[in-house]
Amino acid sequence: MSHQPRTHLAIDARLVGHPVHLADGTALVRLETTKDMAADDRSLVHGGFVFGLADYAAMLAVNEPTVVLAAAHLTFLRPVVVGETLEAEATVGAHDGKRRSVRVVVRRHGEPVLEGELTCAVPAQHVLDRAPRGGSR
Repeated sequence: MSHQPRTHLAIDARLVGHPVHLADGTALVRLETTKDMAADDRSLVHGGFVFGLADYAAMLAVNEPTVVLAAAHLTFLRPVVVGETLEAEATVGAHDGKRRSVRVVVRRHGEPVLEGELTCAVPAQHVLDRAPRGGSR
């Protein structure tokens, strides 16, 4: 790996994948699907795990300590079954101030199973350190 992760350092890679390659504005993350990810008795992997893989790859492509997801426009193309290995490739595109547009494709054996665009925000400080909006708690 040419770069080290600078974000999401406490994440459980068993749930969202292991970084395989990081470079400026790109990331490749691999996820081994497990029976714990099954949504039914036919071993269909719940889409939330595939989405989590795509999200994590986008975060690593931006690779800023405070990066968070702001929006996602994704299309699920094919089902995933327990035991399959997925790879998510993320590439940062347009920048607009603190926002980054990230293109993500999740593949199984080279075949896309999910693709789309995520919008990431890079706030100056951690989102939990920000003052609450709209009044007091």
